[in-house]
Amino acid sequence: MSLGVRLRERREKFNKTQLDAARHLGISNVQLSRYESDDRKPDPEMLSRFAEYYRTTTDYLLGRTNNSASELNDSPSTAEYPAFEEFINNPDHGVFFKDYLNAPEERKEEMRRFWEFIQEKEKGRKPGDRQVKS
Repeated sequence: MSLGVRLRERREKFNKTQLDAARHLGISNVQLSRYESDDRKPDPEMLSRFAEYYRTTTDYLLGRTNNSASELNDSPSTAEYPAFEEFINNPDHGVFFKDYLNAPEERKEEMRRFWEFIQEKEKGRKPGDRQVKS
């Protein structure tokens, strides 16, 4: 299986469009399409970004192993907190949780609980509403 096929397979596994993935990765969807069709090869930095975004390893993407799992991929947060994962992967929000992906599991759980607390406090609040002190 080629690098391009593996990139497309991982993107589809996470139900992302080329446009979604390209935006997150900071590239054009045309460039992503070229990577996925094996017309172009990503440089090492881009390859690392793909591995992090697709929750796998560069070895898997390069075909050095058929095991697509990584520590990031196997994190309980992916299955148990999909809304949180989507939130932190949004470039506008990710700055707040920039260390999440590389944090120890204990710290990740702390950050997820904090996010849930924020979500609970914001329930029912509409844009423009003032925050209510509890």
